[in-house]
Amino acid sequence: MSNHIIACIDGSAITRPVCAAAAWVSQRLDAPLRLLHVLEKDPYHHDNLSGSIGLGAREQLLKQLTELDEQRAKLALEHGRHLLEDAAHIVREQGAVAVETVQRHGGVVDTLLEQQADTRVLVLGRQGEGHASLDHTLGSHLEALIRGVQKPILVTVGEFTAPRAFVVAFDGSETAQRALNAYAQSPLLKGLPCHLVMVGHTDDEHGAKLQHAADILRSRDFEVTVAHLQGDVQPTLAAYQQQHDIGLMVMGAYGHSRIRQFFVGSHTRTMVSQSTIPLLLLR
Repeated sequence: MSNHIIACIDGSAITRPVCAAAAWVSQRLDAPLRLLHVLEKDPYHHDNLSGSIGLGAREQLLKQLTELDEQRAKLALEHGRHLLEDAAHIVREQGAVAVETVQRHGGVVDTLLEQQADTRVLVLGRQGEGHASLDHTLGSHLEALIRGVQKPILVTVGEFTAPRAFVVAFDGSETAQRALNAYAQSPLLKGLPCHLVMVGHTDDEHGAKLQHAADILRSRDFEVTVAHLQGDVQPTLAAYQQQHDIGLMVMGAYGHSRIRQFFVGSHTRTMVSQSTIPLLLLR
């Protein structure tokens, strides 16, 4: 059974917001929290020294380099343990449920895909260690995870504050409808005012889908505000979010084929890269 909230930490500046978001999700769902740190293969590689120095000197140098690699691996392992200990302290202070820490060797994407069967919600930052100083940049693993992981993903952006309301980017697509069914039945967002927003799509069919979605949410006791706006999707949603001081955006992820995305781009990628608030992505 998918049970754990999985929070992926790497020691970058985004770790504390990830911990705060994961603790919030753990509390809302009353679900155990697993803090995960992945030790990826060290990209450091030795140049080919053959012919550049004598045989004996080369063998001695390679031996020293091997010893340094082993020392580096031990230090990375110890550093990761300290990161997990610190993260566990943070999430427990914020009320997370049944916290455990896990350290793995391998690739981040492969590790999280392997953990999918036991994942209820995945929490991670938009930028990891390699992009800590860059604004509006997707971390190197994030897009692959959004495409590959079939569970809800909460992407943190900057500092995390528990949201007092959420906005749904709704376009009437099959992906949006599946996402609606998921969050309408989940306790994660219960009790929070919902702003159901559609941008563009002025035809009657899409208008009817928007109203039907609102009816479903209201039948689940959500307080719903409906808005049908015109303009470019990302800036229009961003302006609405800022105007109404909304702290979380919810949307379906990657609703079109890879071929169509090649020609028209992906709303998902644009929204994640440009958002100033956390995003809950649903497949």
